[in-house]
Amino acid sequence: MPQNTEVEAPKNPADQSAAPSKTSAATGTTLPSETHSASEPPPSRGSRFVQSNPRARFYILAAVLALVVAGFFAWRYFQSYESTDDAEIDGHLMPLSARISGYVTRVNVDDNQYVTAGTVLVEIDPRDYQVAVDQAKAALEDAKATALASNLNVPITNINTSSQLSSSEADIENAKAGIAAAQQQYDAAQAQLAEAQANSTKSQLDLGRYKQLVDKQEISQQQYDQADAAAKADAAAVVAARSSAAAAAQQVTQARSKLVNAEAGLRQSQTAPRQVATSEARALSADATVKQKQALLDQAELNLQYTKIVAPVNGVVTKNVEVGMNVQPGQQLISIVPLEDVWVTANFKETQLKNMKVGQHAKISVDANGRTYNGHVDSFANSSGARLSLLPPENATGNYVKVVQRIPVKIVLEPGQNKDLSLRLGMSVEAKVYVK
Repeated sequence: MPQNTEVEAPKNPADQSAAPSKTSAATGTTLPSETHSASEPPPSRGSRFVQSNPRARFYILAAVLALVVAGFFAWRYFQSYESTDDAEIDGHLMPLSARISGYVTRVNVDDNQYVTAGTVLVEIDPRDYQVAVDQAKAALEDAKATALASNLNVPITNINTSSQLSSSEADIENAKAGIAAAQQQYDAAQAQLAEAQANSTKSQLDLGRYKQLVDKQEISQQQYDQADAAAKADAAAVVAARSSAAAAAQQVTQARSKLVNAEAGLRQSQTAPRQVATSEARALSADATVKQKQALLDQAELNLQYTKIVAPVNGVVTKNVEVGMNVQPGQQLISIVPLEDVWVTANFKETQLKNMKVGQHAKISVDANGRTYNGHVDSFANSSGARLSLLPPENATGNYVKVVQRIPVKIVLEPGQNKDLSLRLGMSVEAKVYVK
C-alpha cells in the first residue's frame, strides 16, 4: 500500500499569522495541523523545568554564587605567589690548588667521595721542604748565639769605656803630679850640682894655695895631702851632682811622656758613648737577624705544611690530580662542593618583583626527585642576568626594544630540608614565592 507522506505547506510571506498546513501526497487534500499564536511561543524545556520545580531558581543562583566565590578564591590564590621554572640549585664550588711545587706521592680520595673538613686529600713529597726546615733551624740558632754575644758585649763595653775614662783622668792627674815631683827633684839636683861645683872650685883654689905653702915648707905635707883629697872629693861630688841632675831631667821627660799618654788615653776614653752606641747597634742588628731567620724558619715550616692538601669544609670532591704528577703553585688539584650549603637561584621576571620581599616564604619543586622543599627569599641580585653576561646588550644605535628582564633571586632552604644531601648543583627546579 502506498504510504501517506505529509508535506509542510510553504509559508505565506504575506500572512505571518497564518498557520502552516500539511498536504497529503496521496490524496492531495489538506490536513489540519496544530496552530499557535505568534505572540505566545511554546515554552522551552528549561522554562518548563523551572515552572515545574519552583526551587530550581534557588539552586541555579546558589551554583552561580558558588562559582563566583570559587573563582574569587582561585584568583586570590593565583595572585598570592609568583613562580618561575627558570631556576636551579646553586652553591659554592671550592677549587683547591697547590701552594708549592713538588711531586705528588699520594691521592687519598676518589671522584664524588664525601669528605669531612680536615681530611688530607693530596700529599706532595715533603723531603725537600724538611731539609729546608732543618737548614732554617740551624741558621736561627747561629743567629741567636750571635745576638746573645752582641747583647752581652753592650754592658761590657759600657763598663770598660767608663773605667777607661776614669783611669785616663786619674793617669793625667798622676802624670801631672809626677811631672811636678820630677821637676822638684831636677831643681834640687841642679842646686846640688851648683853647690858641688862651688865646693870643687873652692877646693881647687885651696889646693893651689896649699901647694905654694908646702913648697915653702910653711905647712906640713899632711895638710897639703888633706887639701888635695878634699879637692878630689869635691870634684867627684860635682860629677855625682851632674849625674843626679841628668837623672832628674830624665824623670821630668818621662813624667811629661806619661802625661801625653794619659791625655791620649783620655781622648780615646772620651769616645766611650760612640763605642757603646756601636755595640748597641751591633746587638740590634743581631736581633734583627734573629727575626729574619725566624721568619725564614716559619716560611719553611709553612711550605712543609703545604705538602698536604687538606679539605677546608665538608663536601663532595672532584679530583684533577693523579699520583706521579709534578704540580706547580696555583695548579688546581681538587674541587669540593659543600652540599650542606646550597641554595636556589631563581630568575624572576622584573614584573614579578613588585610585591616580592626578603624573608617571604617559598616552595621549591625539584625535578630530579619530585620533592618539594621549604625556603625563604634571602636576597636579590644587583643586576639582571643580561647585564652579567659575557656580551651584555647595548643600545648605542638607538634601536631600543623593551624586553622584560630577569633578576636572579636567592632563595635559601629552611634548616633540615636537605638532610639527605640529595640536592646537587645545577639541578632544575621550580620556585614559587608567596608574596601575599
